[in-house]
Amino acid sequence: MGTLAQYHTSNLPELMKVIRQNGIGMDDYLDRFFNESPQTSNYPPYNLIQLNNHESKLEIALAGFKKDELQVFTEFGKLYVKGSKEESEDIGEFIHKGLAQRSFERVWTVTDDTEIGSVEFVDGLLTVELKKIVPDHHARKKYL
Repeated sequence: MGTLAQYHTSNLPELMKVIRQNGIGMDDYLDRFFNESPQTSNYPPYNLIQLNNHESKLEIALAGFKKDELQVFTEFGKLYVKGSKEESEDIGEFIHKGLAQRSFERVWTVTDDTEIGSVEFVDGLLTVELKKIVPDHHARKKYL
């Protein structure tokens, strides 16, 4: 019989080593869970809207950006939205600067069963459709 080991936060690296040795196929999940860099900024603001059980919509407020200053792409299971804004010095002196128009990069992890639908940028609002891929054996089938 094996012995039951108790792990605490003080020996978390030892626990992670045991989990990695015995968790076949869990490497990617654990890397995403433990090695994610925290978002240091909440700019730009966004909404995530659940339309139904297999469709969502991500809305990102990008006032002051032009379409050619934005990049939207996926890579290695992540959705990247980048904005490049040049600082213009010939505008004049700001008395109040309430519009944050700075370069940014936001990253969202996208699950394997989610695909990106249409991407639109209209009137300062970037909209990204997210669609859940439903396998045929899980899709609703009406028999009567």
